[in-house]
Amino acid sequence: MNSQSESHGDLSRPNKTQVVVATTVLLSFISFWRAAAIVLSDLASSAYYVGGIAEEAIGKSAPWFILGVMLFSYAVRAVYVESCTMFTRGGVYRVVKEAMGRPLAKLSVSALMFDYILTGPISGVSAGQYLAKLISDALRHYGGDGLSTGQVNLIAVALALAITIYFWRQNLKGLHESSERALRIMQITTVMVLLVIIWCLITVVLQGASLPPLPTREHLHFSAEALGWLKDTTLPQIAPIALLVGFGHSILAMSGEESLAQVNREIEHPKITNLRRAGLVIFVYSLTFTSLVSFFAVMLIPDQVRPEYFDNLIGGLAMYVVGPTSLKLVLRGFVFVVGFLILAGAVNTAIVGSNGVLNRVSEDGVLSDWFRVPHQKFGTTYRLINLVVILQIATIVISRGRVYTLGEAYAFGVVWSFAFKALAVLVLRFTHPGERAWRVPLNLRLSKHDLPVGLSVITLALFAIAIINLLTKEVATISGLLFTAVFFVLFTVSERRSRRSQVTRAHALDQFQLIQQETLDPSTVGVHSGCVLVVVQHGGHLYPLDHVLAQVDPDNQDVVVVTIRIMRPHSGMGPFYEAEVFSSYEQRLFTDAVAVAERQGKHVYLLVVPSTSVFHGVAQTAFRLKASEVVAGKSSGMSLTRQRQRFETAWAQIPGSAQRQITLEIVSSSEQVWSFRLGARPPQLSGDDVGFIHKLWLSVSQQPGVEEVHHRDIVVAGLHLLEHELDGPQRTEVIELIRKLGECRP
Repeated sequence: MNSQSESHGDLSRPNKTQVVVATTVLLSFISFWRAAAIVLSDLASSAYYVGGIAEEAIGKSAPWFILGVMLFSYAVRAVYVESCTMFTRGGVYRVVKEAMGRPLAKLSVSALMFDYILTGPISGVSAGQYLAKLISDALRHYGGDGLSTGQVNLIAVALALAITIYFWRQNLKGLHESSERALRIMQITTVMVLLVIIWCLITVVLQGASLPPLPTREHLHFSAEALGWLKDTTLPQIAPIALLVGFGHSILAMSGEESLAQVNREIEHPKITNLRRAGLVIFVYSLTFTSLVSFFAVMLIPDQVRPEYFDNLIGGLAMYVVGPTSLKLVLRGFVFVVGFLILAGAVNTAIVGSNGVLNRVSEDGVLSDWFRVPHQKFGTTYRLINLVVILQIATIVISRGRVYTLGEAYAFGVVWSFAFKALAVLVLRFTHPGERAWRVPLNLRLSKHDLPVGLSVITLALFAIAIINLLTKEVATISGLLFTAVFFVLFTVSERRSRRSQVTRAHALDQFQLIQQETLDPSTVGVHSGCVLVVVQHGGHLYPLDHVLAQVDPDNQDVVVVTIRIMRPHSGMGPFYEAEVFSSYEQRLFTDAVAVAERQGKHVYLLVVPSTSVFHGVAQTAFRLKASEVVAGKSSGMSLTRQRQRFETAWAQIPGSAQRQITLEIVSSSEQVWSFRLGARPPQLSGDDVGFIHKLWLSVSQQPGVEEVHHRDIVVAGLHLLEHELDGPQRTEVIELIRKLGECRP
């Protein structure tokens, strides 16, 4: 594909500089297991607090409603799978915009932001509650006084703030959690889940227990806060409405579905098959974990003390299994450690997800470019991150450490974002009735049209729950509507101002002709093998380009200026629209780069490459263009050694790179240059090294049967032995020896 498109001005002007835009992100794809782990890191966190929130609102029948929600989640997940078959970036904003236009898209994403803003605080506060109650029970066990409710809530707020600030700093630096780490956390979580379930089953067998009462009207006991504006009416006495109320108070058990749409981008081929597999793994895991924890809590924790554990239900469950108290406290400590990992991860996911959503609407012109100005040192959209974290910190402080208050408000954003998403997918069935790789089941064929019965039922159910939540959750409704309205107004006003200023900004920047390319190689960019790749990420730091142009004759060696457009993890898979990879920031950056080239009177090629990592994107681009040299500026955020190691690691991960040699030059603002040779190459041996090899050769060649051995055979044999020892118990000693030899090397 080599299509030209019109962007940032009229293409008829012959003096426009061309920019090649790679429309497919350079990714490392992940298995459906890792995709499921990423989603479960968010979704499984709700198991730590939903049981207590639901029971506090509706009584002992809560586990049945949670079970119903987890079964219903499979249907809702099917809606997300269908949206991902239409749009690889199948998030709420994109789907609603395509189906119902920009105003409703802004409204739905405002509700989604309410969901994200509350995900962090409820997860952080829940982690704090588990820690504080563990400390309190441990103090009582060893003869001390337990903590008061005020002290517990204070610890919960403090820990939530600490976690939020930590991940604010990590996101500001652009350091994201990997799928490998998510998988490891879920493996540890699985050990804890199996341990708790088996221990609870043994307790049930030895002590006996009864199932929670069935969810009939007479078994539902709503709290004073649970009915909201229906409190003084007869509507809650009607069984179907009472069941909807109970379902509405349990709906946050299936939070985190939006993460599936975001991680879809990175799932390996066959994408739809693996997406469905990931959805099935998520369903089975969350159904087992979240539902059973709620059932066992009601069955094993005595009614009179269970309210004390509503904010840390699994911790309370650990104290009422069979066994000595000291062993129970160990189990409870394990529950807290695992919970801390999951809940803290959910805080990070909330910040990453919020930033990703706001970046998406900003790229679409809804937010002004001011919000997306990158951090001077880290290159991240720090203003959006700061906005999200400030709102989360305010929410934590206002909650005063109460998980129930946060949970009730959280359910507002969860159910309304689901409802808008389902409605959008339903509308698209009629406005875009073409074939899909997969559809929500239960479709009746009538004449030439399909009637989406299954999708319609899911949509109606979600709106019924959303409306009942509006009437029963006073605080959540007021805060949710206020928050949604504020964000909607912010989006609308910012969008209008952004449109008015676009023409003014365009006159100050060069206009570029964008040439989209799905693949990268020398022919698509128009360069020869052996080119020099110059990495530029910040407009005020173009000294690497100055350095290269002063040294290289472009008539003999092509110079390619590349910038890596960071696509946030789990934000969708290409191909991308131009606006997603070439925004006004790239336009401004290349305007400055062209000015440098014009000043030196030399030609450069301009290239934008989307990737989830600067180092990975640069290494892949250099490999595909068959570059002989990569030149980058010295990082202010990491050491020179670390910068070289990051690039060398990214280069080594590319299949076939071991047979290539490439030079990495790092240039400082003071024009100091460090040069490194990477890839397979002959080692530089000193005279002592050669003498040592010769000494070994003399020793071996005197043995019978190996008289014809060569010096090369000595080296290869030594390498095989080294490989064997690195894979064995002597690995630590070998690495320490290598380290000492490296220190002694002049």
